[in-house]
Amino acid sequence: MIKIVEVGPRDGLQNEKTILTTEDKFKFISLLSNSGLKNIEVTSFVKATAIPQMADAIELYNMVQTQLNHQKINFPCLVPNIQGYEVAKKLGVKEIALFSATSDSFTKKNVNASVEETFSRMQEVAQEALKDGMRIRGYVSTAFGCPYEGTMDVSKLLHVTDRFFKLGIYEVSVGDTIGVATPAQVRSFIKQLKSSFDLNKLAMHFHDTRGMALANILVSLEEGISTFDSSAGGLGGCPYAKGATGNVATEDVWYLLQSMGCETGIDIAKLAEASQFILEKINRPTESKFLRAYLNTGKV
Repeated sequence: MIKIVEVGPRDGLQNEKTILTTEDKFKFISLLSNSGLKNIEVTSFVKATAIPQMADAIELYNMVQTQLNHQKINFPCLVPNIQGYEVAKKLGVKEIALFSATSDSFTKKNVNASVEETFSRMQEVAQEALKDGMRIRGYVSTAFGCPYEGTMDVSKLLHVTDRFFKLGIYEVSVGDTIGVATPAQVRSFIKQLKSSFDLNKLAMHFHDTRGMALANILVSLEEGISTFDSSAGGLGGCPYAKGATGNVATEDVWYLLQSMGCETGIDIAKLAEASQFILEKINRPTESKFLRAYLNTGKV
C-alpha cells in the first residue's frame, strides 16, 4: 500500500488570493475524507497577517474535530512555533508538522531565521509534543533547489533530515519546493539518504513547476520510497518562492500508481468530486492532466 498525504487544504490553499469561507474549506475536507484518503493536512496555526487564508484555523479544525474525527483519518496541522503548538494542543490535534529547509536564505525569507535557528525554535515544540503524546512530522523545504541559492547540495539535506529525526519526529517529507528536481538528481539523493536513514520514515513532496513531478515519483518508487505528498487538483504554490506552481496533483499520482498495480485506497470518482468542488470555489482550472481528462470523458 502506498501512503498518500493529501496537503490540498493547507499547502494547496495557503497561497490562494481568494479567501474561502470556513464552510467551503470544511466541505472540501469532508469530500476528501470520503474518497479513501487517510492522511489529510487540515490547516496551519500561523498569524493571519502572514497567511490570511489560514486565519480561520481554529474554527476549521473545530469543525473537523467534531464532525469528521470519528473516521479513521489523520488530520495533521502545521505549527510554526510554541504559540501555534499551544493552540493545536487545546484543540485536540493529534499530529503536528514542523518545517525547516536546506537553505538559510529561504528560511530567513520565510520565518526570519537561519536553518539552525529554526531547529532551536522547534526543539521546545517537539519536546512538548512528545511529552503530550502527539505525533510529529517534519518538512524539509528546498531539498533540491532554492529560489535564492540555486541547486542545493545533498549534504545539506542529509544534515537537516538528521536534525529532524533527533527531534523525535516519525517521518520526514523531502520537499522540492520550487519544482526543479530531476529524476537523476532524485535518484542520487535517495541513494544517499538510504545509506543513513530508514526509507520507511521518508516521504517525497514534489511540485510540478517544470513537469517533472511524476517522473520524480516513479524514480522514488524504484528506489524504495512508499509515501508521497500531493494536492487534490494540483492546488498549491509557495508564498516565499516566486513562480512556484502547485504540488503534484493527487489524481495524477493515483493514475500513475494504479497503472503500476499499487494500492492507494482512493476512490477516484470521489476524489475528483472534491477537487472539482474546490476548483470551482477558487475559479481556477485544474493543473492535473488526469483530472481534466476524467472530467471531460468520465473515464479513467
